[in-house]
Amino acid sequence: MKYLLLIFILLLNNIMVFSQKEKKYIREGNKHFGKEEYENSEVSYRKALEEESNSFNALFNLGDAIYKQEKYEDAAGEFNGASQMNTDKISRAKTFHNLGNSLLKANRLEESIECYKNALRNNPDDLETKYNLAYAQDLLKQQQQQQRQQQDQDQKQKDQNQDQDKEQQQDRQEQKQEQQDKNKQQQQPKPDQISKEDARRLLEALANDEKNIQEKIKKAKAKQKKVRTTKEW
Repeated sequence: MKYLLLIFILLLNNIMVFSQKEKKYIREGNKHFGKEEYENSEVSYRKALEEESNSFNALFNLGDAIYKQEKYEDAAGEFNGASQMNTDKISRAKTFHNLGNSLLKANRLEESIECYKNALRNNPDDLETKYNLAYAQDLLKQQQQQQRQQQDQDQKQKDQNQDQDKEQQQDRQEQKQEQQDKNKQQQQPKPDQISKEDARRLLEALANDEKNIQEKIKKAKAKQKKVRTTKEW
């Protein structure tokens, strides 16, 4: 029985030592935080968690220190861990409030809205959380409206591009058809023109006709020479 009591006392002393170190690092972190030395405060809070991994205060304050460094995704991770600890409603409300702020800064609006709602479930009278909730909801509404407008513009631009493509394709087809018709007209002889072969035949025929006419003229002259005129006595 004496041995069990001794072991219990030793364990209790160790717990008290760890608890004192944890609180010491938390106090150091708070001092750095108050001086806006957020990186140093983060180091101190992490040391406190090494001493006591289930320290809500160390984890909550660590989230704050990281948030102040504008590392919102990392801060959200710490606050999310703190929100899962078994604490009182006011502490849970503060944790969800800060988690909502971190998600809001990370542009995760729908998730931040749910966190603000969870904060109000634990503390319905928190006016700051109500304000942040309304702000996040309004921001989400604007974002969704902008997305719809952008989608409408994209669709309109897409339709215009399709219409332009159709017009350009139609113009190319018309130009191609005009060129084909032009080429076809150039290949065919015009109505008032004759081919080279027909012209050659026509010239040969005219030459032959000219030759025949000349021969006829010569024959007629020859006959006139042979006729003798009767003299009058």
